[in-house]
Amino acid sequence: MKGEGKMVIMSKMKWVGLVGLVLSAFSLFVHFLLARYTEGGISDYQSSVTIFSWRPIFENSDFAKNSPLYRRLWGQVRRLESLHPDANPRGYYADPRSESSGYVFVRIQGGFHEIRNSICDVVAISRLLNATLVIPEIQSTTSSKGISSEFKSFAYLYNEDQFMAALVKDVKVVKTLPQNLKGARRKKKIPSFRVPNSASPYFYLHHVLPVLNKHAVVELVVSEGGCLQAILPPHLEEYQRLRCRVGFHALRFRQEVQELATKILHRLRAPGRPFIAFDPGMTRDALAYHGCAELFQDVHTELIQHKRAWMKKRGIVKGKLSVNSAEQRLNGSCPLMPEEVGILLRAYGYSWDTILYISGGEVFGGQRTLIPLHAMFENTVDRTSLSAAWEMSRIYGREVNIVDTKLRAPPSVVQEKKLGAWKNAGPRPHPLPPPPARPKYPHNIEGWWGWVAESDNEPESTVMELRTNAHKLLWEAIDYLICVEADVFIPGFDRDGKGRPNFASLVMGHRLYQSAASKTFRLDRKEVVKLLEENREHLYQANHTWLTSIRKHLRRSLIDGVIEASSKSKPFSFLSHPAPECSCLRYDPTKPVEASLGVMHSCPKWMDSEIKTNSKDKETEEDSDEDVSSSSGLFFKNIGGNNQSGGGELIKEESQLDDQEELEGSD
Repeated sequence: MKGEGKMVIMSKMKWVGLVGLVLSAFSLFVHFLLARYTEGGISDYQSSVTIFSWRPIFENSDFAKNSPLYRRLWGQVRRLESLHPDANPRGYYADPRSESSGYVFVRIQGGFHEIRNSICDVVAISRLLNATLVIPEIQSTTSSKGISSEFKSFAYLYNEDQFMAALVKDVKVVKTLPQNLKGARRKKKIPSFRVPNSASPYFYLHHVLPVLNKHAVVELVVSEGGCLQAILPPHLEEYQRLRCRVGFHALRFRQEVQELATKILHRLRAPGRPFIAFDPGMTRDALAYHGCAELFQDVHTELIQHKRAWMKKRGIVKGKLSVNSAEQRLNGSCPLMPEEVGILLRAYGYSWDTILYISGGEVFGGQRTLIPLHAMFENTVDRTSLSAAWEMSRIYGREVNIVDTKLRAPPSVVQEKKLGAWKNAGPRPHPLPPPPARPKYPHNIEGWWGWVAESDNEPESTVMELRTNAHKLLWEAIDYLICVEADVFIPGFDRDGKGRPNFASLVMGHRLYQSAASKTFRLDRKEVVKLLEENREHLYQANHTWLTSIRKHLRRSLIDGVIEASSKSKPFSFLSHPAPECSCLRYDPTKPVEASLGVMHSCPKWMDSEIKTNSKDKETEEDSDEDVSSSSGLFFKNIGGNNQSGGGELIKEESQLDDQEELEGSD
């Protein structure tokens, strides 16, 4: 009996073990199925549990969106509400001809904003020449730069299929040259033009077109951030709208970049609060070109001056090598420091817990220059604090590992062998050979302290630096999408390292086209610096008069800045100010601001579905601002205080700031 009992127990244990193995196998099978068919859900789950460095802190959980203060800080600009996007052809517009003049192959060099401007120009040129456009080649993203081989040039940044589909009624676009022309290009047997910046239509019709008709293909090399003049004659106005259709509709970033930017935007809006996007515009090239070296400490001053000397040698800088940075700053030729922008925003009324997104692929001076801004705004973030490392690496694709030579041990000092001629010299005594040159170790000459002292030229970029430059295009693409969608946008600078409109200018132009009434501060830096210097010793303890002056200027910049951009930015970059060619008016085309912008075209009837009474309600709400008393509550009294309580006690102004005065000032 005992033996039989043991046998029964053993058989039961075997069955239990067998069932356990079957269940384990079934569980593994289910997990494999989930991993295979729910990749999107798993990625969403990963993003939901990703630990980010940003933990938003707010003074009050309730955020009244119907208050007059909210409308003043975040509401739309009433006098621009009737301005809407309209880039469709106005009149007869023929489809591309079946027989083209030939192929236009384009190589584009430059940064993000230069590439975007150039692509819009070459599309307009292709239609002007009745040519077939080959997908442009972006020189900053080639396989030799160490980037992923999954993407080829244009496709590294933009969606090729979307680009071709959106322009099907404008120009013929193909992905590659025909096979016979490919071979001719490899052998450099096709005519090539290095196109000057802002070339006129006459240049293309009388110089490029005859060559295109003869050889059936031309190559254009664009390296100046644009290849067609920004302001075209009135009879070519349809080409301006074509530029808008390219820049604002056809140029979509590739799917991985779009998805990550959308995720970051959702995370910014997750707390249910509006946010400000700030682009510092503080690049080394821009600081060197405009002579702003002395705004920084000695180390950064030397780096900027070295770059300016290099630019002067190549004819990029026409002025003196050494300029007075203080005078340049007073003239408005230098970027506003992040601390100064923070002071302006706090003076306007934005509280310490406002969400502030910092864009830009490069902030010269590093995170140290942003410390005062972090102190004034607790919820200061950028793309790195709103995304995980694996999410960023996903948009880069699979990249080969690059050996970093900086981690290698310095080579041992080896005695130089005597020269053969000296060994075989005649009888002694004979002169001793010259002492060997001081050995140069890689760890001694790498970094700014090495190449600044070694040569007047800029050092050659390493493969890792070239890869980083390609990554910057993706970083700026993400920042571009977020800045365009931001509730408020403010730039620190709007010029690049060649004196032309930069990344921030493109953002402001896109916002003017897409949502003109969104708050976009276009600051007059000369006036801002003057106001800051008047109160330099008491910026964190400002009085009522100074705060009122700052608020008036910021309110005026919402309108006056748009008007000034038409004369300051538009002659260099059409995308920085696409009005009036790509805009239309609704309801009241006789308003003074719209008239000053030159927008006279009425919007199509299908846009008039919105009830007109909504605009009347908004006017009533805006007028109610005159009785709002907003205490300044501006700056930290104790910077080292408890951050969770707002960084210390806030200075309270007893006097009321009259918002109606500011409204009258903007008028």
